[in-house]
Amino acid sequence: MRLSANSQGIFVKMRNTLLFIGLFILAGCGGGSDDAADTGMSGKVRLDGSSTVFPISEAIAEEFLAVEPKIRVTVGVSGTGGGFKKFIANEIHINAASRVVKESEKEKAAEAGLEFIELPVAFDGLSVMVNLENDWVDYLTVAELKAIWEPGSKVTTWADVREGWPAEEIRLYGPGTDSGTFDYFTKTINGKEQASRPDFTASEDDNVLVQGISGDTYSLGYFGFAYYSENKDKLKIVPIEGGNGPIVPTVETINSGVYAPLSRPVFIYINPVALDDPAVATFAEFYLSNVGRLAGDVGYVPLPDSVYDAAKSRVAERITGSAYGENATLEKITGN
Repeated sequence: MRLSANSQGIFVKMRNTLLFIGLFILAGCGGGSDDAADTGMSGKVRLDGSSTVFPISEAIAEEFLAVEPKIRVTVGVSGTGGGFKKFIANEIHINAASRVVKESEKEKAAEAGLEFIELPVAFDGLSVMVNLENDWVDYLTVAELKAIWEPGSKVTTWADVREGWPAEEIRLYGPGTDSGTFDYFTKTINGKEQASRPDFTASEDDNVLVQGISGDTYSLGYFGFAYYSENKDKLKIVPIEGGNGPIVPTVETINSGVYAPLSRPVFIYINPVALDDPAVATFAEFYLSNVGRLAGDVGYVPLPDSVYDAAKSRVAERITGSAYGENATLEKITGN
């Protein structure tokens, strides 16, 4: 089941703070054409990175093919970290990321003489899932998530999480260590990036996690909201208690920031030198012109049009570097 991109009902506060992103990205907005036209040009565009951002990039690539059939766009899934490695090695033009670039990655890029243009493209709510047959989990607290996932965790059964739950082994599924989702979750829940118990089934492919959780009654896992949206008939989403009562991730709660602390922006990073290639430049323009329209269709929360206009101007003017710090959260980015 796919969500619409209707933005009705978005909280006024979030709308105002989202506008801050546009100002923060670029003082003053410019714009290009809303859609690319078939230019008859040919070429290749290589995009890789986050499995969380993959559905939206794939949807955009499919629509782009219809207007530019001679430009071949490949969309890979190496995880955010794996994508940055390829990006810095100049193997790809664009990296999709479910977190901001790390300081260590900035340093490696600088050493390689490579710059990047950082562009937020949507909001995502990192979602916690259990099997459809799980009838005991009504919600989980942030503290309980930490007890389950922290290094050296003593949790082995569901009964270890909360009294009265089954004394059955809890089997865990999560993104691989190259995933930006893994980085974000471990820092937000466990207090340190990459800090996690090791005994879980890990994969950079979220479809593998969906299959694992849906086929295992006593499972628990996490990944981006978009994959839940595509698999609602196979999974049960878990409300998270982050201090304001149990909250279910939805388009509205993610956009408003109510779903905390697991709401986050997702990005693409473009090599400015690659924009000298008309095929890459045309695709980048198409991506930013259509990502807002397609975001809701594949389970993301779109940003305001003014932010996308600012992002297009950032590309047009080749404004490089990161607008956000390594420790950025949804609240920090939106100025809360």
